[in-house]
Amino acid sequence: MLDHVIKGATVVDGSGGPARIADVGIRGGRIAVVGEVTEETRTVEDATGLVLCPGFVDPHTHYDAQLFWDPYATPSLNHGVTTVAAGNCGFTLAPLNPARPEDADYTRRMMSKVEGMSLVALEEGTPWSWHSFGEYLDALEGRIAVNAGFMVGHCALRRHVMGADAVGGRPSDRQLADIVGLLHDAMDAGAWGFSTTQSTTHSDGDGRPVASRHALPAELIALSRAVGEHEGTQIEAIVAGCLDQFSDAEIDLLVDMSAAAGRAINWNVLTIDAEVPDRVPRQLHASERARKAGGRIVALTMPILTPMNMSLGTFCALNLIPGWGPVLGLPVPERIEKLADPDVRAELLRRARSKEAGVFRRLADFGRYVIGDTYSPQNEGLTGRVVRDIAAERGQDPFATLVEICSNDRLRTVLWPMPRDNDPASWALRAETWRHEDVLLGGSDAGAHLDRMCGAPYTTRFLGDCLRGRKLVGLEQAVKMLTDDPAQLFGLRQRGRVEEGFHADLVLFDPERIDAAKATLVHDLPGDSPRLDSKAIGITAVWVNGVESIRDDVVTGAVPGKVLRSGTDTRTVSTK
Repeated sequence: MLDHVIKGATVVDGSGGPARIADVGIRGGRIAVVGEVTEETRTVEDATGLVLCPGFVDPHTHYDAQLFWDPYATPSLNHGVTTVAAGNCGFTLAPLNPARPEDADYTRRMMSKVEGMSLVALEEGTPWSWHSFGEYLDALEGRIAVNAGFMVGHCALRRHVMGADAVGGRPSDRQLADIVGLLHDAMDAGAWGFSTTQSTTHSDGDGRPVASRHALPAELIALSRAVGEHEGTQIEAIVAGCLDQFSDAEIDLLVDMSAAAGRAINWNVLTIDAEVPDRVPRQLHASERARKAGGRIVALTMPILTPMNMSLGTFCALNLIPGWGPVLGLPVPERIEKLADPDVRAELLRRARSKEAGVFRRLADFGRYVIGDTYSPQNEGLTGRVVRDIAAERGQDPFATLVEICSNDRLRTVLWPMPRDNDPASWALRAETWRHEDVLLGGSDAGAHLDRMCGAPYTTRFLGDCLRGRKLVGLEQAVKMLTDDPAQLFGLRQRGRVEEGFHADLVLFDPERIDAAKATLVHDLPGDSPRLDSKAIGITAVWVNGVESIRDDVVTGAVPGKVLRSGTDTRTVSTK
C-alpha cells in the first residue's frame, strides 16, 4: 500500500525533459510510482493544474545555527527548498577545543560579525553541547525538517589547534598535521568537505582578519589533498576577487586546490552586470584553467536581484567600502559629527567610486537609494521616497541629503539601494551566463545577514519570472537548474529528480501564482531579535523524505529531514 498519491500533476522531473501529466505515489519516504497509480493508498490528493517537481537544493546557506531554534529552516522550506548546503565560507560552529571553553564565545562573536547573525540568538538558541564535528552533526540528527549537509570551516579547524594564534599566526609542521587530522576526523563523521575564506571583507568579532585569512597556499593545498581522500566530498572557497574580478594569484590558488583534491570547488557569488562586461569572462577564466589542470571551479550566481538594506548605524556592506570602516566604526555621536564634514563626505565618495572599491562601487550612487523605516519627526513622510528626489527639493547633493536624513534618526534610518543591474542588457547577459557548464544557480546566504537581506526566496521568484515574467528560461530547464544541477554537483544520492526509487523530496505548486512576497522585518528569533522574512506564494505543499512539511505556506511541525553525510548520502563527483 502506498502512503500518499498525488494524482494528475504536471510532473517536471528535474531532468530537463518535457513535462507530463502523471500520478506520483510515495511509500516509505521514497517515490514508488511515477505514472498511473493502480494500487491502494492511505491518502490521495488531486493535483490537476498544479506542477510537481523535485525539492530545490540550495548550494550556499549558513543555517549552521538557525536549525537549532528553527528546525524548519524558514523561509527556505516555505519556498520549496528541501536540501541545504551549510558550513560555507570557512565558518562553522565545530569543532571546538574542549580545553578552551572560551572558543565558543569567540565563535559566536565572529559569526555575529562576519555573517550578520544575532548574537543573542546564537547565545540563547544554540546548545553549544559539542566538541567534535561529528558531535555537532549528531546534535542536529532527528530534529530538522530539511535535509542538510555541512562543510567543515577552516577557521574552526585553525582555532581548535592554534588557539588565539590562529589569528595572525602560521601553524608549525606539527600543528598543520593536527589541522589536517581534524579535517579527516570531520569528513569521517560526514562533513561534505572543506570551506575557507581569504576575503578581505571577513573579520572576526574583534575586527581582526578571520583565522583562515592567515593561511599560506601550502596549508590550503594540504587541506585540499585531504579532501580528495574521502568519498563524496568537495571544497567551497572565497577569495577577495569573488567580489569583482580574480587576480592571477587567486586563480592559481583555486586551480591548485581543486587539482590537488580532484574535487570541485564552488565559490560565491558571480555578480553579472552589463556595465562591467569583462567581469564574467575573467571570473570564468578560472573555470577554464581548472578544467585544463584536472580540476573544476564552479561559480554560484543568483537568478534574481536580492535587495539588501543598508544603514549608517550598524555594520553592513557600506562598512566594507575601502576607507569607510574607520568612519562608520566610530561611536554614533562622533560618526554623526564626522559625516557632517563636507571634506569627509567628499573623501568617502571618492573612495566608494574608486577602482579599489570593486563590486562595492555599485553602492556609491546614493541618489538611487530609497528611504525605508525612519524614527524622527524631521523624517516623517520620507519612507518610500527616493533620495535623489528629496535632494532636488532641498537643493542638496544626494549623499549630503542621505547623511542628513540618517543623522536625524541618530543613524537608525533603513536604506534600500536600488539595483543598477536591472536593465535588459544585464538580464540577457545572465541568461547567456547561466548556460555555462561551470555556472550554478544559488548563493542565497540563507541563515546569515538576517536583518539585512532575504535571499531564500530565489527559487519561487525565479520560477515566477520564468513562467510569467521575462521568461528567460523554460520551466523544465529552470526546475533542472534548481534541483538536479546542484544535486549532481554535490553528488547527492537519489535526490534532485522525480524518479522511482528516489527520495520523495517534492514541491507542488500553482504555475499561475508561484512567486515570493516582499521581504518584511519580523521579530521571531531568540531574544526577540529581528530578521527579514518572505512569504511563499503559490506553494501548495512540500514533502521532505515523503513527509508533508509545508502545506499552503505553513509548516506542519514534522521534522523528517536528514543530516546528509559524505560517502553515505553523497558520492564522489570526479573532476577528470
